[in-house]
Amino acid sequence: MKIMIYHSSMQPIYEQIVEQIKIQVMHGELKCGEALPSVRALARELKISALTVKKAYDCLEQDGFVLTVHGKGSFIAEGNRELLEEEWKKEVEKALAKAVEQGRNYGMTDAQLRELFEIIMEEV
Repeated sequence: MKIMIYHSSMQPIYEQIVEQIKIQVMHGELKCGEALPSVRALARELKISALTVKKAYDCLEQDGFVLTVHGKGSFIAEGNRELLEEEWKKEVEKALAKAVEQGRNYGMTDAQLRELFEIIMEEV
């Protein structure tokens, strides 16, 4: 499992860990039932506090992506891929709604917004 910590980022370190683990699950790099490194091992590898890793694992467990078994460790939970897809769809929906609202505030018509969206889709 590869985790990169960006100390210059405004995003808290535990959120960086959570996000990167979710992305690895989504891309199939981490499979259901796969064990995550222990809190201490990952903290040592990333050179960060074990409390930070624990907070990330707790968030992942709360979101249903990780299952922690006392004395055995933390494992990728089943069915989390669908949860993740739904979570990301909501985020994209919010961003698109904000963009449409901003465009309307600038006086753009729906046709102009659709045209702009198509142009952006072609470029990306």
